[in-house]
Amino acid sequence: MTDLIQLATQPAVWVALATLIVMEVVLGVDNLIFISILTNKLPPDQQTRARRIGIGLALILRLGLLGTVAFIVHLTEPVFSVLNQDFSWRDLILIGGGLFLLWKATKEIHHSVDPDETDEKKIGGTIGFGAAIGQILLLDLVFSIDSIITAVGMTEHVPVMMVAVVVAVIVMLVAAEPLSAFIARNPTVVMLALGFLIMIGMTLIAEGFGAHVPKGYIYTAMAFSAGVEGLNMLARGRRRAAGGGR
Repeated sequence: MTDLIQLATQPAVWVALATLIVMEVVLGVDNLIFISILTNKLPPDQQTRARRIGIGLALILRLGLLGTVAFIVHLTEPVFSVLNQDFSWRDLILIGGGLFLLWKATKEIHHSVDPDETDEKKIGGTIGFGAAIGQILLLDLVFSIDSIITAVGMTEHVPVMMVAVVVAVIVMLVAAEPLSAFIARNPTVVMLALGFLIMIGMTLIAEGFGAHVPKGYIYTAMAFSAGVEGLNMLARGRRRAAGGGR
């Protein structure tokens, strides 16, 4: 308890906490987009429960991994080399997660552009509840390891990391329903979000192969694309309003 009070009196700790919260919220956007798209394919009565379980699993995984920080740090140590390129367990996890995102996003784009007749005849969701939770858990693990390793590089105080993780997950929990509803109401946003997942997947693969991609470039591109889509939605809304008034 005394150690926590001492930490709370240090301005540098508060700066690190604020920085970590922002970083965790930004990294959580990737996770939240995937959860929103996946849970929107479930029957309506299961969607909210699946989102809460998915975000809850993200919190449990992150806090659990923080309890094994020493082990997590060792995941960055090389385990083998191929053509003078070292690979660690973290690299392999990022590559695997990136490939999964590419596969999932490409599959969803295919279904959106050319849906099967069997899918069109189904009432409700197109994915089982257990399958959705399993896929969310897999991506939770990938994003959790990446965020924890990044957090360890920013501060050595585990309580600070835990507070940042809890705040970020609360933000995800609050934003989950509005984001999912917005995506469900706007089909073009679904395609844009799937494009984001492809970009995130490629970034994870690049990171796994040792090519660091500054996150600022990624989120700037996402923000610009979202802004353009926002203008398109505004223009469509005005055209519909003008057409209805004739």
